Amino acid sequence: MAYATVQDLTDRFGEAELIALTDRADPPAGAVDATVAAKALDDASQLINGYLAGRYALPLASVPSLLVTLCGDIARYRLHTDSAEGEPKARYDDAIRLLKDISAGRMTLQAGGEEPAGGTTGAVRAVAPNLAFGGDAMADYR
Repeated sequence: MAYATVQDLTDRFGEAELIALTDRADPPAGAVDATVAAKALDDASQLINGYLAGRYALPLASVPSLLVTLCGDIARYRLHTDSAEGEPKARYDDAIRLLKDISAGRMTLQAGGEEPAGGTTGAVRAVAPNLAFGGDAMADYR
């Protein structure tokens, strides 16, 4: 399941840009090719899941708006079949940087109370048994 929809892409980047990126018919149909856009969104979502899998139980119970934005930015970049420079490239780079921060635990998602995968937060916790000869146990031998 994709984190964003074709309508999310259209709302964010405009129908004209989406037509230019997805209409690959010969001759051009002059309309958004929803199949091409949906494939780009699915690919972007799989990439996002790769970063989230180590920290969150997937699929997420609810989709944070941040993931909708990141999914759209990644899909838009990937829809540029030539070279994506300027704003699409900058947004893509920012999206990947944020995903790396989420994966490393420097940033967390507000995902409707989702627990990290395996019930861990990435923090290290040490547990040791009580010491047999520590503190008060040795008080009588002084």
